[in-house]
Amino acid sequence: MRNQLVAAVTAAVMGLSGSAVAKVSPAEAERLNNELTPVGAERAGNAEGTIPAWNGGLATPPANWREGTKEIDPFPEDKPLYTVTRDNMDQYRDVLSDGHIRMLEQYGPEFFMPVYQTRRTAAFPEHVYEKSFENALSAELLDNGNGVRNTIMTSPFPIPQNGLEAIWNHILRYRGEEVSFRSASATPQRDGAYNEVVNQYDYYFAYSQIGAELADIDNKIFYLKTETIAPSTLAGTITLVHETLDQVRSPRLAWRYDSGSRRLRRSPNLAYETDLPNSSSLRSVDQKDMYNGAPNQYDWELKGKRELLVPYNAYKLHDDNIRPSDVIRPNHINQELTRYELHRVWVVEAKRRVGIGHIYDRRVFYIDEDSWQIMASEEYNEEGELWRVSEAHNISYYSVPVFWTTMEMTYDLKAQRYYIDGLDNGYPAYDFDPGFRGNEFTASAARRAARR
Repeated sequence: MRNQLVAAVTAAVMGLSGSAVAKVSPAEAERLNNELTPVGAERAGNAEGTIPAWNGGLATPPANWREGTKEIDPFPEDKPLYTVTRDNMDQYRDVLSDGHIRMLEQYGPEFFMPVYQTRRTAAFPEHVYEKSFENALSAELLDNGNGVRNTIMTSPFPIPQNGLEAIWNHILRYRGEEVSFRSASATPQRDGAYNEVVNQYDYYFAYSQIGAELADIDNKIFYLKTETIAPSTLAGTITLVHETLDQVRSPRLAWRYDSGSRRLRRSPNLAYETDLPNSSSLRSVDQKDMYNGAPNQYDWELKGKRELLVPYNAYKLHDDNIRPSDVIRPNHINQELTRYELHRVWVVEAKRRVGIGHIYDRRVFYIDEDSWQIMASEEYNEEGELWRVSEAHNISYYSVPVFWTTMEMTYDLKAQRYYIDGLDNGYPAYDFDPGFRGNEFTASAARRAARR
């Protein structure tokens, strides 16, 4: 029998008239210092003992890790407790998402899920926890939920009341103040053959800067500049994005420099259902980071919580000793390198609004209670068929600390192909202190960089 939703809440919230009051009372916010964690998760474990209590997460890195090097596995001695396969999945249906059930049915026995001891490693700096508490007391949704106000730095609604608040918690979760890294993406053929596209990523999170105020950041969440390094046919392509907080009032700004034309042009359609560049039409733009952008195309419903097997502590996939060829397989990634754990997740369902032409009619998101990171999602077509299944494999980055993805993939069940991003194996560690300045992310700066 399907695992019962915990703390079930059902509230469809798009189409609100006026602003929705979302802030909680001081007494309610005080729960973040007691039975809830600072980001709003249940501090206690579950009754069965299969989910432990949260005790601060992995706030201190392993003793043998050194600053500036790739994160190492903090649990090298852990072995799988059991493995979910196509043959035994009926025993575990109550802790499996519909997407993972379908993956097991379609791709088993090669697709399986090794399940490890649950480690609640998500941790963030103390100043982020302080802002989380302040946000709980002040944050509100804007008209129709297309933006938020009276919030800064991290997720606005640690005690969410509806689906919109929960998805905004993912969009605005803390990912550091800035970060620079290099990684590859690929779209393997059915036989597993692939070509890598290598990009340099530079983020400046205006919303999460220490001391920032919402009035000072010009409606910006972050600035992102990517530069394609390989293959040679794409090398030199630059994409610049100014991610806005209220994208209906002030849409996302994007520019793209094509090394062939040697011109920087505005990219007004880099949003919503548009094909993600270099994804072979296997992923939409708003699936980057599992979900991004304005939520105005869907009605959002918070279904409640459930205990679910989700990707977690994916240090094997992040390991500096493996290469993309170790990860990529036909139909799906090498499941020997994956790690699934039992965690409590918020379940949020998005249904396409009447008159909207998005390729996904319905979407289901499973959001980690300890970090507000979307761990897995399901995407349905107009016929109501499960079309695509997405996963985010996450780790705790030690130097900040911050819990974030190391690898994402979207599996297209009809095309029997997939898109994979975050192949950072063999590249330097993420640099969470590159020393960026805001003026490095202007269109003129991108134009100058392209001409060098």
